[in-house]
Amino acid sequence: MESNAIWMPLLISFVISVIAGPLLIPFLRRLKVGQPIRQDGPKEHLKKTGTPTMGGFLILISVTVTSVLYVKEYPKIAPVLFVTLGFGLIGFLDDYLKIVFRSSEGLRPWQKLLLQLTVTGLFAYYMVNMSGISLAMKIPFKEGYFIDFGILNVPMIFVVVAGCANGTNFTDGLDGLVSSVTVLTATFFSVSAIGLDAGIHPIACAVAGALLGFLLFNVHPASVFMGDTGSLALGGFLAASAYMMQMPLFLPIVGFVYVAEVLSVVIQVLYFKLTGGKRIFKMAPLHHHFELCGYSENRIVTAFTVVTAGLCLVAFAGIF
Repeated sequence: MESNAIWMPLLISFVISVIAGPLLIPFLRRLKVGQPIRQDGPKEHLKKTGTPTMGGFLILISVTVTSVLYVKEYPKIAPVLFVTLGFGLIGFLDDYLKIVFRSSEGLRPWQKLLLQLTVTGLFAYYMVNMSGISLAMKIPFKEGYFIDFGILNVPMIFVVVAGCANGTNFTDGLDGLVSSVTVLTATFFSVSAIGLDAGIHPIACAVAGALLGFLLFNVHPASVFMGDTGSLALGGFLAASAYMMQMPLFLPIVGFVYVAEVLSVVIQVLYFKLTGGKRIFKMAPLHHHFELCGYSENRIVTAFTVVTAGLCLVAFAGIF
């Protein structure tokens, strides 16, 4: 394995992101593609109304250009890039409709689900018929041990991909939150891919580099939001990368923040319906609960990032 296939993708992607940012952000402002803000959300967020969204294009452009440079030598990049771009396109359609109709609602749930199932189905077909990679999953902290779900392997792909996409999407609610958390999970998969010689490290490094560049414009106060264009793409990337290395069972560890965000929404909705209007959290997803408890955005982002960093180290211990 050549070392330049490790640091060069990260550097190329980072540089593209940094250079493209000052070009794309003013363009998005001119198009008036401002982020619609939830009226029932924290009042402090109302001042963010009009901040350009669809900044996920910075990530997608950086990752795509970098991946194309390495895909011939590392063909396993292709399916990961396909899922990343596929979910990024779904996110773009969702963002576009929100902007056109000036609403916090974009694609209808059934439309988004149908598109996600289509992309995931094509990836599942590749995994089963073309990848040569077993769907058996590595068991954390049990080196050399795998679990095979048999006839449930394919349905599990849909569950994992949907879970990752929703997890990153729900986490994208504070300036720099999903970017900071995901740059660490992308780094985890980069190092894992290198150690396991999985052949996808160039795209994993490219995602980490793109996010580092994007963070320059996304930290509080954000100049641009990634929108669903970015958050759904990142979820697709994480799920596809995990499957290419037989590591879906590591996702709940390194992606604990995503899991907590999704569960907070599910628990809130169920409790609300079962109790006739009562709430467990002041607001869901979880980061908004902490905001309403008086914590600043920067403090919440820092805490969630530190937790992710620690759990990535734990996950490394579970591989090697």
